[in-house]
Amino acid sequence: MKEIIKLNAKNLSLLPKEVVTPAYDRAKIKAGIVHIGIGGFHRSHEAYYVDKLLEHNGSADWGICGVALLDNDRRIFDTLVNQDGLYTLMITEQDGTLNARVIGSIIECLFAPSDPKAVLEKMADPDIKIITLTITEGGYNFDVATGEFQITEPSIHWDLNNPGNPKTVFGYLTQALKHRRDRGISGLTIQSCDNIQKNGHVLKKMLLSYVKEAEPGLISWIEKEVTFPDCMVDRITPVITPSDIENLKNVYGIDDAWPVVCEPFIQWVIEDNYSNGRPEWESVGVQFVHDVSPYEKMKIRLLNAGHSLLGFSGSLYGCSTIDETVRIPLFGSFLREFMDIEVTPVLGEVEGINLEDYKDSLIQRFGNPNIKDKLSRICLESSAKIPKFLLPTIKEQLKRGGEIKRSIVVIAAWCRYLELAGTQGYDYDIEDKMGVVLSNNAIASISEDPLAFLKIETIFNDLVHSKHFVDIYLPIINSIRENGIAETIRHLNQIVA
Repeated sequence: MKEIIKLNAKNLSLLPKEVVTPAYDRAKIKAGIVHIGIGGFHRSHEAYYVDKLLEHNGSADWGICGVALLDNDRRIFDTLVNQDGLYTLMITEQDGTLNARVIGSIIECLFAPSDPKAVLEKMADPDIKIITLTITEGGYNFDVATGEFQITEPSIHWDLNNPGNPKTVFGYLTQALKHRRDRGISGLTIQSCDNIQKNGHVLKKMLLSYVKEAEPGLISWIEKEVTFPDCMVDRITPVITPSDIENLKNVYGIDDAWPVVCEPFIQWVIEDNYSNGRPEWESVGVQFVHDVSPYEKMKIRLLNAGHSLLGFSGSLYGCSTIDETVRIPLFGSFLREFMDIEVTPVLGEVEGINLEDYKDSLIQRFGNPNIKDKLSRICLESSAKIPKFLLPTIKEQLKRGGEIKRSIVVIAAWCRYLELAGTQGYDYDIEDKMGVVLSNNAIASISEDPLAFLKIETIFNDLVHSKHFVDIYLPIINSIRENGIAETIRHLNQIVA
């Protein structure tokens, strides 16, 4: 029987030789980065790049202090603390090969709800040059219809009245920046690593909207001392499962309470706009560019929208994972048609990228049978995703007179997904900030008002007033209800000429 070794710093030397472990002295690394949101994606992406950087050039100034911001982050915080910040990255190849790498770049962890002062002091530490974030699309607190900051949110109201004990990322950032200014400490870079187009611009706009209410005298200092570079991030990272944890024990004998599974592919394209120095990430494969927009647009419109297409369609068909769905020829072909006919015409040229090769790689990546990316993960918080991932393609195609029926299938499938939630054979919950409104309007569209779902203005804006869109949407949603998603896709050209 294989010996099982608990993952922590003292046991690193006991791990099997085929497991890559930190080749640097973690005791000599100091934190230069604070990262908010230490979930799976951060640990498969930025923390991996930093780990490679520390291994590659021995720079000791760019370790990560991970911040667990929310109450429900307690478990991941406790796990990382118990493992000395270490975790196993399980990179799964198409052929089933599993490559394990222990990541050592997170050298400190803080739990914000228990000790907000410690988090504020860390962010204000002169050694900290960069604050990065993975807080999901919904964490930026903007109205998806107007793009404006939602100042009336209860958690924002709390932070405005309790600046020394904040709950949101905006409260923390504002107070930390105020400390830096008041203490004569230089500014820093605040970098979003979330799937939002122009994520740096969005983050800056949201933060300054909050600062205008909380600390208006701080705005000019932020404008001078703080930068917010845009970036595009990419690495498929499904939610870890108990079977993944057991697999790690069986294959390598590692007892890791919260490893991370990811695909081999990784990409990070960043606008080179840092106010107080940055790591030499280019030495480990990061691409620095003048304008990230074309890369963001390509990734969000193809990969993220493609995920939503498979998520809703596959769920209605009875699938449970992305790879299972895309390997069904009907859905794989439908995805490729969506990419080729509706998305590619509005992308334009992306320097250094062959779009046909990129789309081929996406189909291959989605189909990796060893990345069990659950459709339930893909479908959650769709009210924050669809307006960014899919609706811009529809609107641009409407302007140019291009095809939109495949995109509309995604919208209609989302509506049907909401209608069926909790019914026999569809045992899933709607995990969405707007879940009640979404479900109520979707159900109302069955018998009360056929356009009720499209009348959620905070998501669809004025799309319901487009006769061309509505004339395509109605027969598609009716077909999905009457004939199912597969028959609708199969006969789409007959349903909508």
